[in-house]
Amino acid sequence: MLDVEKNVAHWRKGATEAWEAADDLINKDRRILFGLFFVHLALEKIIKAHVWRVKEDAPPRIHNLVRLAELAGLTLDDTNKNILSEINEFNIEGRYSDLLMPPPTLAEARRYMQRAEGVFQWLTSLF
Repeated sequence: MLDVEKNVAHWRKGATEAWEAADDLINKDRRILFGLFFVHLALEKIIKAHVWRVKEDAPPRIHNLVRLAELAGLTLDDTNKNILSEINEFNIEGRYSDLLMPPPTLAEARRYMQRAEGVFQWLTSLF
């Protein structure tokens, strides 16, 4: 028998840790690309916690935030859907740096993070 609550707690904790790492990477270390990769990771983990909660089973090993939100039964307005779609880009760029265009500036990264933070807080508040 799967312990759903234990798994939800595990993914939520991982999401918080990834968000803190993203903040440190962007705002302290100025490592923009890695920081935005961790923004994606934080959102992925909090959404996968929702998948656990709703499906009572492990989420699939995919990284598309919009698709994961659909699997979790989350209702996304256009703004949140657009933000998740934007942040999806940093999962790919973080993994495949040879495909990169120039990384965002620090100011751009902070704007991405600010927009993503609203979604992250909303997703966290749903528990």
